[in-house]
Amino acid sequence: MQALRTRAVGVVRRARPTTLRTSRSYASESHGHHEAPKVDEGLGTAFYVFAGALPTSILAYQISRPGADGEPSSLSKWLQQFDYFNDWETRNTLRTELLEQAAHDKHLFLHAGRSTHVELKTPELFNSGSPWNVPAGHSVNLDHITEHYRKQAAAEEERKVKKLAEKGPAEPKSTLSQLFK
Repeated sequence: MQALRTRAVGVVRRARPTTLRTSRSYASESHGHHEAPKVDEGLGTAFYVFAGALPTSILAYQISRPGADGEPSSLSKWLQQFDYFNDWETRNTLRTELLEQAAHDKHLFLHAGRSTHVELKTPELFNSGSPWNVPAGHSVNLDHITEHYRKQAAAEEERKVKKLAEKGPAEPKSTLSQLFK
């Protein structure tokens, strides 16, 4: 019988899964002669999220409802402030005209002829040397040159005045205030 018993114990031992047996310390269960301290449990994050979402959703629903007499809701009015497409055509016309004027001015400035002739603006530069210790015969009387350029400048101014008088009053181009009418 002994042999049978040992054999049966060996079979059972092999059939049972081998797991590590952890030793228990029982340290957390003993509080001596007093009771365990009370643990304060909060309501949790989910409760506060729900408690905040409930009045927020009610407020959002009331704001989004249209007013009496079919007027749009306050939320719709607020969102229409961000609708920039209402004045799209006016802005587009204004920008197109400004770009065309800028292109015209650019071509005007780039292709305008420049005069290579430099007028005598300061005749004093001919006599810019020191007035003292000038040897005899080294200074020239330049009054006739100065007078020539004065007459030439007066004739040019007179020509410009006549040309402006013949043209008549200038017509103003379209202004910004005309675009917004």
